[in-house]
Amino acid sequence: MSKKNVIVVLNPISGDIDKEAILEKVVQFSKSMHIKIALYTTTGTDDVSKLKALYAIHNPERIIIIGGDGTIKMVAEAMKNQDVILGILPAGSANGLAVDLDLILTEEENLKIAFFNPYKEIDLILINDKISIHLSDLGINAALIKNYEKGSLRGKWGYALQAINTWIDYDQPFLSKIEVNNRTVTCTARMIGIANSKRYGSGVEINPMGVMDDGKFELILIKNLDLMLLGKMFMGIMPIDSGDIEIISSNKATITTNAPVSFQMDGEYCGEVTHLSVSILQKALKVAV
Repeated sequence: MSKKNVIVVLNPISGDIDKEAILEKVVQFSKSMHIKIALYTTTGTDDVSKLKALYAIHNPERIIIIGGDGTIKMVAEAMKNQDVILGILPAGSANGLAVDLDLILTEEENLKIAFFNPYKEIDLILINDKISIHLSDLGINAALIKNYEKGSLRGKWGYALQAINTWIDYDQPFLSKIEVNNRTVTCTARMIGIANSKRYGSGVEINPMGVMDDGKFELILIKNLDLMLLGKMFMGIMPIDSGDIEIISSNKATITTNAPVSFQMDGEYCGEVTHLSVSILQKALKVAV
């Protein structure tokens, strides 16, 4: 590394993993490699501007992230116009980006990758002027995340519990109008995914067409979501040739719904919306792989 210092960003409340144990390994590893680290612990209050200020002081080549997709997204927002490499140590409730980058490895392997490996330039998605690094969606999955954030049980068991509750309670499809690729698509849907990659952090593949550096995102229109289709999705089978699912690739789109619909970005619930403006930011993020 040309600069012998890095910033370590720690999210102390993401997921159900012992972050202090990971941090201790980071400290030991950096000492053994004679690398100076500056630690930033997120608080949920003004993290973007505080991280910008810390970057201006240290000017690191890399930022090592101990957290999940939401933490990576926050760092990406803070570093939007900076030439910096992100190293990921997955430690969130949702680690979707790490899954798609094949970073669900041992902590020792991920440490070496995060600090020293070459980087890959990946696209970001801009949704209503906010960055999405991985997967966002409207509808039933966003409602699940809303319920998960309200619940007290974290981790995979928390998601499983809320998936059941959401499936029982959430039974209203919504009407959407999508302007994309010089045409208008109108459909009734249970969910619309906006995807830059293939899989959720759970490993469920939602977008078999996903490539993170191709200059395009995919809209996944799930028009019907019965138990059979849900089971296929959990088994990694996306029946894209059926009438229940349609996938559209583009670099720009607008989505309008007939009523407010639950919306989430990268595993974080963002409220209800009726309009989304979506575009691609090509090769906007450097991630060690």
